Amino acid sequence: MKICLLTVGKTDVAWVREGLETYASRLSRYVPFSVKEIPELKNTSSLSKSQIKDREGELILRNVSPSDHVILLDERGKEYRSVDFAREIEGMMIAGGKSIVFVIGGAYGFSDAVYARCDGKVSLSKMTFSHQMVRTVFAEQLYRAFTIIKGEPYHHE
Repeated sequence: MKICLLTVGKTDVAWVREGLETYASRLSRYVPFSVKEIPELKNTSSLSKSQIKDREGELILRNVSPSDHVILLDERGKEYRSVDFAREIEGMMIAGGKSIVFVIGGAYGFSDAVYARCDGKVSLSKMTFSHQMVRTVFAEQLYRAFTIIKGEPYHHE
């Protein structure tokens, strides 16, 4: 089983990129983990928010396979305690399949087509984070989940 973090836009904030790289490296001890960045749309000033979401949605859907288990990082998703998130990840891995793809959308969220395709939604908080910052926060939580699954002393409860 592989895990991919699919994002809209580049990670161009240095400290966010460094944090993401740190946790991606740590995750590699547990699972094949990759980050795939979909380029941001160009010349969007004449487009509505809905049109932007639809175009980004087309790009997202081109980057997932029919066999992928797709989870959106979405403000309307389910909130988990870290231990419960670890159990959810463990369950997905036991169930098998090709890949788990977690998706971070652009500034305006996801299109209806992406919501229709997803297999679940996760919220990291009721607070709103920049879509760049979420990358590092999510990668740390995924790393934390694997340390919990393996019974390693990273998470304290």
